[in-house]
Amino acid sequence: MFKEKLRKWMKGLCPSGRLKMLSLMLLAGTTAALAQNAAGDYTAGTTALGTVTTEIAKYVPYVVKLCYAIAGVVAIVGAISVYIKMNNEEQDVKKSIMMIVGACIFLVAAAQALPLFFGITS
Repeated sequence: MFKEKLRKWMKGLCPSGRLKMLSLMLLAGTTAALAQNAAGDYTAGTTALGTVTTEIAKYVPYVVKLCYAIAGVVAIVGAISVYIKMNNEEQDVKKSIMMIVGACIFLVAAAQALPLFFGITS
């Protein structure tokens, strides 16, 4: 019974679809404007992000050394793989060499670019 009365009242309040859409947009716009004005102070979030950035920047030298170590391991394993392929007279030796050299170049370039990403110049 109450639902029926509410439904009739709503249909009488907004008879057309355009009016319903307009009222919905006004309600949503007002809510968004109030949310923007009541947000308050963002200093806690910015200080937290600054702290996280400095803490992550402390690990950058270790990650750079890790990238160099991984590049060295890839180069050694790749050289052994190429040697085995050359001894077995396989056809895709050139392709393997190119892939290994490309992987090593990528790892070295990533190790060089990582400090620049975090703004570390030394």
